[in-house]
This record gives sequence, C-alpha cells and structure tokens, in this order.
Amino acid sequence: MSKPAPTTLGQAAPTAARSLAPDLARGIMLLLIALSHAPAFVDDWNTGPAALDAVAKFGKSLLADNQARNMFVFLFGYGLVQLLLRRQAKGEDWPPIRKLLRRRACWLIVIGFANAVLFVPIDIVAVYGLTLLVLAPLVRARASVLWWTSGLTLVPATLLLAWQSVGAQTAPATIAQIMEPTLAAHLLANIPSWPANTVVSTLMVVPAMLAGVLAARRRLLDEPGHHLPLLRRIAFTGLALALLGRLPAALLAAGAWTPGSTAVRWTVAVAHDLTGYAGGIALAAAIGLAAARVARPGRLTTAVAALGQRSLTFYLFQAAVWVALFYPFTLSLHDDLGFAAALGIAIGVWALSVVLADAMRALGHRGPAELLLRRLTYRQRL
Repeated sequence: MSKPAPTTLGQAAPTAARSLAPDLARGIMLLLIALSHAPAFVDDWNTGPAALDAVAKFGKSLLADNQARNMFVFLFGYGLVQLLLRRQAKGEDWPPIRKLLRRRACWLIVIGFANAVLFVPIDIVAVYGLTLLVLAPLVRARASVLWWTSGLTLVPATLLLAWQSVGAQTAPATIAQIMEPTLAAHLLANIPSWPANTVVSTLMVVPAMLAGVLAARRRLLDEPGHHLPLLRRIAFTGLALALLGRLPAALLAAGAWTPGSTAVRWTVAVAHDLTGYAGGIALAAAIGLAAARVARPGRLTTAVAALGQRSLTFYLFQAAVWVALFYPFTLSLHDDLGFAAALGIAIGVWALSVVLADAMRALGHRGPAELLLRRLTYRQRL
C-alpha cells in the first residue's frame, strides 16, 4: 500500500491574496452550469424557430453537457487542497484537518439535500459532500494513488454517463415532465430518489476531482505564470480532444444526422462523455492562461471573479430562479418556451448573477451560502 504524501504539499506557501484564476474559472463555470440546466425545465425543446433551436442544441451539447460538471468538480478538488494548505500554514496536523474536511462534507450533503428538496433535483453539492466524506484521505495521498484511482474510476463513470446519454439521444427527458402542480407536492417529490441519485453521481465526479487535487499541488491556477507551458499543453490538447470527441454528439443533438445503429449511438455517447472530462479540465487551464496575462483586472474580470468567490451562493441562486420561472405553482413558463429561449434565460440569469456578485463585492459582503458553510464547518456562532 502506498504511503501518504508528506504532510506539507508543494513547495510554495499559500499566498495571502486570493488568486485570480480559480475564482475567474468558477465564475465562468456558472455560465456553463446555467446553460446545461435551463433547458431541462421546458416541456418541448422544439417549440421555437427550428434553426435557432438547432444551433442552441449544438452549442449546449458541445460546450456544456457533461463538461461543465467536470470543470465544476475539478475546481472543487482544487479548492480542497487550497483549504488543506491554508490549515497547514497555520500549523495544523493532518488528523484535525481530516476531521474538518469530513465535517465540511457532512454539511455539504445537508445543503445539497435542502437544494434538491426546496429547489430542483439537479444537485451537485451533496455529491461533492459524499465524495469528500468517502475520499477525504485522498486529498493528501501520493500522486500515484490519485492517478490510479482517477483512471480506474474513469471507465465505469464514462459508461454510466454514456448509458444516460444514449437514452437521451432517442427520448430526451426533462424535469418539466415530473414537475408537481403545488408547492407541498414539490417539497415531497424529490426525497425518495435523492439518496440513489446522489450515490450514483458520486462515481461520476471522482476522476475530475482528483485531477483538481493534482493540479492544486502544483499550484497551476494559483501561480499560472509559473506554469505556462504545462497549462498550454493541457488547454490545447484537452480542448482539441473535446472538440473531436464531442462534435458527433453535438451534430446529433442538432438533428444534423442520425446514427444507423445502437453501436454507433454508444460510440458517440462514450466519446462525448469521456472527452468531457478532458474539456472541463482544459477550460480551467485556458482560464488560467488568460488570468496569467491580466496585469490588472478590469471591471468585467473583477465582477466575474467576484461571482466565482460566491459560486455556492449563486449555484443555489440559479436553482431558486429555475423554480420561480418554470414551475406550475410559480410563473409556469415551462410550457411557453423552447430550447433556444431557455438558453437565453440561462445567459440572462448568469449576467444578473455577475451584477449581484459584484455589488456584494463592492459592499464587502461574502456569499451567504459560503458564510453559512464556513460557520457550520468551523463551528462558529451563527
């Protein structure tokens, strides 16, 4: 059995100021999450102009589906090492840090459960929590253990995603089809399926999360200027693989072609979902390259980074907006909009999030969800 890595990871001490790249990546990631989720709340994906809907489906499949989540999870793994380094810089040993990580994991599960019950059944927060609860020791495991664990879980994770994707190719299901007519029914509807959905989804996030741990040990996003050649290789290679592997599925989603057999459908799905891991990580690397060129962040960059600093708050904000806009007991827009219109709303919700986050930054307010999680994790008084 491999021994744990040394208690202190990396050579550089954590910097006092926040690094731009991780926050900027989280802010942009929320746009991809919105694009991925919004169409799930409309009844009919073909009610809008055919050409516009086809372009929207192509773009969502190529950029967001099973790629946004991997970028999200990669950044989550990255943040775990940042937390570990901060605690080590304060002189803490591994046992209390491990206890802290597991307490954080438990509260993430609680927050994710609340999100699934109160808002929408698309939740990643509890999945993060359960994964961290089970795999907390891997945050400091040797690199070889991380590589092997990531590689071994990549195969079943991809096959599980592909199984879902093959079903969606022929009969895309939307949450609109299972929306409850009343708030009371809504609050009860997602509880029975939540445990199984969370456990199954945990397998899907392990490969990208461990990649984030490996990247954080080298401080790829904290100090992107010191790692430009590696970031370029990751970004260009990963995005090229993602483009090649995801293009057939994107064309299929747009209706540009139809597979002739089940084998072809599975091949398309596996290629799409497997290269989604590469694409999600490559997008984070590309943002790191962009951040390395920013000598002084402009207004938009600062605002998007402010959103990234409050990513949990605005992930939950998105979920609340989907309920407010689409559910039968609220504005009930689920049967009024098509696919392209839903993506337009997603972009609008993200833009509003940027404005709100920047206003919070200017006023000196942290994200309420981040503040709550911190106080619960560190057992501070509420």
